[in-house]
Amino acid sequence: MTAITIAIVDDHPLFREGVSRTLSEMEDFVVVGEGASADDAATLAVSQRPDVLLLDVFMPGGGIEAISEIVVRSPETKVLMLTASEEVDPLLAALRRGAAGYVVKGIGSRGLADAIRTVVGGSRFISTTMRAKIVEKSLFGRPASLTPREIEVIELVAEGLSNKHIGRRLNLQEKTIKHHMTEILLKLGASNRTEAAIRWRQGD
Repeated sequence: MTAITIAIVDDHPLFREGVSRTLSEMEDFVVVGEGASADDAATLAVSQRPDVLLLDVFMPGGGIEAISEIVVRSPETKVLMLTASEEVDPLLAALRRGAAGYVVKGIGSRGLADAIRTVVGGSRFISTTMRAKIVEKSLFGRPASLTPREIEVIELVAEGLSNKHIGRRLNLQEKTIKHHMTEILLKLGASNRTEAAIRWRQGD
C-alpha cells in the first residue's frame, strides 16, 4: 500500500506539531513537511508535491489566498482546510478557489484521517457541522439556487456523461464545466458528482 503524503501549514506550532504527530502514527500516512504561512504552503506544494496539504484559513499571507497558487503549481495536491473558523463564507471561498475539503478543528484523529482519505479518493469533504450551517442558510436549496446552465449540466451528469462529453454537448470548454460542477456541488450539498445527480433526481 502506497502511503499518503501530507504537508501541514498552520501558524500555531503546538497544534501543527500535534496534528503531525497524530498522523505520523498512522501507517498509511507520511508527513513530508510543515509550515506556518501562505508562502510556506506554496513552497511545500512545489518542493514536496504532497498528496494532501492541510491548510489553516487565518495565518500570515492568508490560507484562502494561498489556494489558487497551490492548485496551479501543484495540481495533483489536494488542499484540505483544517481551521477553527465555522463561518460559511470562508468555506465557500475556499471551495471556489479549489480546496477539496473543509474540516473544523476539534475533529478527532479518525475523522481527520477519513477526511484525508476522502479527498485523496477524489471526493469532496465538508464536515457535518459546516454542512448544517450551509443548509441553515438555504444555500443548498432547490429549485431557485441552480442557474439554467447549471441545470443543463446536472441533467447531463445524471445521464452519466463526463465533463468532457458535457462540454462537447453544450459547446463549452471542459474547465467551464468543472466550474459549473463546483457550484452545483456546493448548492446541492454533495461530495461528488454521483451524489449530486442523485440529490437532483430526488428533488424532481
